[in-house]
Amino acid sequence: MTQSPTEKSNDTGIQMAELRRAQQRVSAVLPVKVDGKSAGVTRDISPSGIFFETDLDMASGSAIHFSLEFDNPSGKLLLECSGEIVRIEKAGGKIGIAAKIVESRLERCT
Repeated sequence: MTQSPTEKSNDTGIQMAELRRAQQRVSAVLPVKVDGKSAGVTRDISPSGIFFETDLDMASGSAIHFSLEFDNPSGKLLLECSGEIVRIEKAGGKIGIAAKIVESRLERCT
């Protein structure tokens, strides 16, 4: 039996899909605010997570509260999220933050 790159067999030969990423990611460069203060820019985002680059020092496993603004023909939208930092990457003088989104709210900017 041929396996796709996203599948692997366990000891009994039953194929199991790897569930590392639950949602498709979209590449996007958007300003990110953490706790209401400018913090960096996104590299990619999905309904269940975000990866952004920052200069701020953060700790894996920590809670995070962040927001993103989106331009829309009918006005700006604000996505406010709470989550958990799941991975930190340090390279090229920047800090990459991968966070799982636990709760989110989308509203019009006033």
